[in-house]
Amino acid sequence: MDNATLAKLELTSDAFRDGAAIPAQFTCDGANRSPALSWGKAPPRTKSFALVVDDPDAPNGTFRHWGMFDTPAGTRSIAAGQQVGSQAVNDMEKSGYFGPCPPPGHGPHHYHFKLFALDVDRLNLSDPKIVDVETEARKHAIGQAELIGTYERSR
Repeated sequence: MDNATLAKLELTSDAFRDGAAIPAQFTCDGANRSPALSWGKAPPRTKSFALVVDDPDAPNGTFRHWGMFDTPAGTRSIAAGQQVGSQAVNDMEKSGYFGPCPPPGHGPHHYHFKLFALDVDRLNLSDPKIVDVETEARKHAIGQAELIGTYERSR
């Protein structure tokens, strides 16, 4: 589906509001654990969810921080530090979440948390990178939400 026909979902976090700063505890300067996330009712025919987090402000191009997929359709929230479903390999070459960690003095970076409601139970992926998860999720997306947080390191 193209973006114009995707159902709109709402993605929120108890840790930060859309467009606001991500608390340090969810970054490389803190505990480096994922923030709690929640979303409302899924579109009809939703069979699973996928989530990707990236930083398009990274100096060498988009840096991908987290990819989660094959998350059950009944899921409506993820607790802080929780991983639900399968985890993709981030751009640090590790599976799971890697929090915001922009270069010191580089200014504020924007972290895009993108949730996809999918019309399949599972994405046909084996040890994928986050870019692979997003590419496949877009092919099966019937709904989408986005939450953007910022983070800046001065030192």
